[in-house]
Amino acid sequence: MHDFLAERLAGYAPRQLALDYPEAGILVPITNDDRNPEMIFTLRSANLSTHRGQVAYPGGKRDPGDPSLAATALRETHEEIGLPPEQVNVIAPLSQVMSRYGILVTPYVGVIPADHPLEHNPDEIESVFRVPLSFFLEDRRERTDALNFLNHTFYVPCYRWERYQIWGLSAVVLVDFLNAVYDAGIDLLEPPGGG
Repeated sequence: MHDFLAERLAGYAPRQLALDYPEAGILVPITNDDRNPEMIFTLRSANLSTHRGQVAYPGGKRDPGDPSLAATALRETHEEIGLPPEQVNVIAPLSQVMSRYGILVTPYVGVIPADHPLEHNPDEIESVFRVPLSFFLEDRRERTDALNFLNHTFYVPCYRWERYQIWGLSAVVLVDFLNAVYDAGIDLLEPPGGG
């Protein structure tokens, strides 16, 4: 899985937003199972002040001591789901996205061991779950949300996996990953079906 992702992302030019906002780093964790790779998500605690009860990738705001945003993503991932940084092979960044709370988020694709136990931190995370990449490649979206940002309308898929809804910022990052790695051709600027 590592070699495949490294090859697919080697020529990818992630979109950088030239904006001066607080920064965050998130990890897009992919298991190292070549036959049935899975993506790891979290369900954020209902007690948090932002994005409470929402599906998210592990990660968070940059601390002054973090040497890079990739380090932020790894530190926060360790805090949230118990995955040590040395267990993550960071491949490449994806395009930056802006959260509705004015935070500039940089996602990093990382390969993790499929069998490493993940322990969620109950102060921040309600649960951790895995979704096979094959599910997303079938584009079995539950609905499409029209989201307005910077004078543009984006048509963002919402996926349901078991009791979880993957939508909003997480879905934008997911679509960027699917398009960059698998040429999924999901267009966020056009409604599905082109109209």
